[in-house]
Amino acid sequence: MKKPVKKDSNKKISRRDFITKSSAAAATFMIVPRYVLGKGYTAPSDKINIAAIGVGGKGRSDIAGVATENIVALCDVDDVKMFETIEKAGEWAEEQGLPENPLAKVPRYKDFRVMLDKQKDIDAVTVSTPDHFHAIAAITAIKQGKHAFVQKPLTHSVDEARKLSAAAKKAGVVTQMGNQGHAGEGIRLISEWLADDAIGDVREVHCWTNRPIWETGMGRPSEIPSVPPTLDWNLWVGPAPYRPYHPAYAPWSWRAWCDFGTGALGDMGAHIFDIPYHTLKMDHPTSVFASSSKFNGESWPVASSIYYEFPQRGKLPPVKLTWFDGGIMPPRPEGIEPGRRLGDGDGGIMFYGDKGMIMCGCYGRNPRLVPETSMKEYKRPPKTLERSLGIHQEWVQCIKEGKQATSNFDYAAKLTSTMLLGNIAIRMAPRSTKLEWDGKEGKFTNMDEANEYLGREYRKGYSL
Repeated sequence: MKKPVKKDSNKKISRRDFITKSSAAAATFMIVPRYVLGKGYTAPSDKINIAAIGVGGKGRSDIAGVATENIVALCDVDDVKMFETIEKAGEWAEEQGLPENPLAKVPRYKDFRVMLDKQKDIDAVTVSTPDHFHAIAAITAIKQGKHAFVQKPLTHSVDEARKLSAAAKKAGVVTQMGNQGHAGEGIRLISEWLADDAIGDVREVHCWTNRPIWETGMGRPSEIPSVPPTLDWNLWVGPAPYRPYHPAYAPWSWRAWCDFGTGALGDMGAHIFDIPYHTLKMDHPTSVFASSSKFNGESWPVASSIYYEFPQRGKLPPVKLTWFDGGIMPPRPEGIEPGRRLGDGDGGIMFYGDKGMIMCGCYGRNPRLVPETSMKEYKRPPKTLERSLGIHQEWVQCIKEGKQATSNFDYAAKLTSTMLLGNIAIRMAPRSTKLEWDGKEGKFTNMDEANEYLGREYRKGYSL
């Protein structure tokens, strides 16, 4: 019978003690000892020193995803999120029978700029903040030669995506965007089936999501409540235009607000849009058009439909791609079984080929030729594409091997830019104008007003 592990102060920490002592964290990271790791042990010197910028929500899972390496610094503007993540690490350590909480003695910061200036042992960073901070945090680290993993969407604006990609290329660092479906089995199967001509030439794609799952479409709140003492609100706002604190913005619903998030398209496009974008070898679209529920300029609309046109790519024909969110679903395709659910509840993709259809769920999950009789008749081709270790470990492995990950910033910037053109189209929707896009020049050619939303100015103290 396994002996119970003796509890110590490094595993359990009270919220009050943590918050009052958060600025006095020790400067060493507790490496899991050799006797626990056993065979296959990797010396600390062979591991990557990673700092986490943003530790709540996706930040916590991103830390877990790279926990094979040395976590040497934690940064978050919210003491509560910091406490919860360290507490979870302690619970995990106890479950695993480890003698120490691996995050208890890691240095903690509120400002990533201070962290990067002060701590020189950092090799790489994960960036898991709200969207408006992605590019600023990542480019600051990249310019110091740090490898970077950034949560989706890569950036808040088209301009940021282009500049971040260029900075990463110039620095020669290894990068990855956190769209886990890109490392999944589904996207590889679909690529192999399309290459096998399973459904012929694809000329139309429908993408849909169940987002938003947060309140949106509302105006800015008029109340000005007190800022929680555990939150540095000024740092949370960061490069965005300053506004008073309100719980409608943080910690949960920031995706709804145009100044901080990128709406349903930004939240799930990198997971859903990514599948056809990659498998059909898409690049820049030639046009984009949107229709939506009422948009007030403050928060993203409740529902929208966005229409893209992509040109011919080599022998691949032009493609029309339509995005649906807010409960709007695509037309039910002819030939699909009565009562069969489209997608998997979280969203889905439908590829329409000259000879058939492929449907999958969110993240490219469970791809199938439809109707099911087509799937049963199809003789699957050999698996020829390299399989991934997962979005996090692929990045770690690529750093150690000196090569680029599959969702690196060169690819991710193009995907993100294309997605975010849809949000600009939403802003222009009342004019009922199809926006013509010149991808090479990076501008709209038929409406100068739309170009004003490709980027934005930052508050003093923040720059690319």
